[in-house]
Amino acid sequence: MDDTSEKLSRTIWIGVGLVIVLLAISFVLSGLKPRAPRPPLPVISQIADFTLTNQAGHHITLADVRGKVWIADIIFTRCAGPCPRMTQQMQSLQAALAKDGNVKLVTLTTDPLFDTPEVLNKYAEHYGADASRWSFLTGNSEQIANLAVDGLKLTSVEIKPEERKNPADLFIHSTIFVLVDKQARLRAIFQTGGEGVDWAKIQSELLAVVHQLEREP
Repeated sequence: MDDTSEKLSRTIWIGVGLVIVLLAISFVLSGLKPRAPRPPLPVISQIADFTLTNQAGHHITLADVRGKVWIADIIFTRCAGPCPRMTQQMQSLQAALAKDGNVKLVTLTTDPLFDTPEVLNKYAEHYGADASRWSFLTGNSEQIANLAVDGLKLTSVEIKPEERKNPADLFIHSTIFVLVDKQARLRAIFQTGGEGVDWAKIQSELLAVVHQLEREP
């Protein structure tokens, strides 16, 4: 190979090397670009003041969760249907959230005549609930309905005795988790059960929305 060919070959390889380096730098920089901000969430409803009782027998009011982001659902401890799964999912959220964070978990009962604070406390302990972060709330039916149905859009319908398939088949209720912002406004709803539902994907999206709400004033 003469000098001209050798120089041309060296030039070509240097050019190829520079292209590879530039592509690598471009790939790295593309990963550093900030993601587009998430769109703002709608305000679905405003949560009215309430007074309910937690698993420790203490009164909980709106003031106890105002200024915090919270995740809520509704279950009953005798439930043989979706409730155990939903409580396990809430347990998974508790594990995923920072222990020293400002996010609260709230589980309402749709069966207050049975689900006394003592019953809820045993249920909470069974699922490893951290009482400082996860409240199981009971009260009279009207108090629960005011918060669950009117504010959080969590529905519950008692099944007639003649239509029950087993003794624990007491209620049909929502299988959703709802997110409330620091200003006590309902902002998001997540379906947690049903055919084809991918909980891992839902949890990831739910936590992203939680962090979005945490950044709001």
